[in-house]
Amino acid sequence: MKNIQIGIIGGTGGIGRWFANFFKKEGYTVHVSGRRTGMDMDEMAERCRVVIVSVPIGATVQVIKQLGPGMKKESLFMDLTSLKTEPVTAMLKSSISEVIGLHPLFGPNIRSMSGKNVAVCPVRTEKWFPWLTEILKRRGANLIETTPEGHDEAMAIVQGLTHLNTITMGLVLGNAGKGLSELKDFSTPIFDEKINIIKKVFAGNPGLYAEIIAFNPHIHKILDLYSKNLSELKSLIDRTDTKGLTELMENRFRNF
Repeated sequence: MKNIQIGIIGGTGGIGRWFANFFKKEGYTVHVSGRRTGMDMDEMAERCRVVIVSVPIGATVQVIKQLGPGMKKESLFMDLTSLKTEPVTAMLKSSISEVIGLHPLFGPNIRSMSGKNVAVCPVRTEKWFPWLTEILKRRGANLIETTPEGHDEAMAIVQGLTHLNTITMGLVLGNAGKGLSELKDFSTPIFDEKINIIKKVFAGNPGLYAEIIAFNPHIHKILDLYSKNLSELKSLIDRTDTKGLTELMENRFRNF
């Protein structure tokens, strides 16, 4: 199947570019499309047997709906976004092709996917699923087969809660009345690590993290738990109840 052509919408940057290079190294002809460059969607759907959408979460469904009607039944339609329910539903409704939702659980700065997790949602597929999994497993990926809904529920915790903590800490630091330069002499290794993460989120691509949180259909449950636990912590701290706080942490740790 090395003679098939692969198209990636959004393949000029980020994880889309990473996978463009990945498939080229595998020996496939890869066409990429950016905002102003590359093959247009109609031509990509016509020429490419595999078409992958890798655009910002907020634009993903719109792009899928534009591209889907041109996809052929014998082709594969995929996306690489951090959320799966809406993109996969859009691919199923807008096309007659095979459909697989894919979420590489790593960023575009890694050299190899060996040992990295990749979530796979095979929702309408026969011949293309073995093709895809063979390539990914051969390159050492840990494949997690799941449903779009199960994926998004897990991501509400793994990504949503993680980024929510980072953003909250960054916002508090912005209101605390002390700049990082003032805190430098008092910093600890853990604090430095967290500051580096905050800088990455706030200065790198804040829109990406905002979309990961805001568009996840399960995030409101996490927000409610976050608010509930923060209120519980505040109550214990207001009473200087170190015993209660210690017991709370010990009891919750048993649920991990």
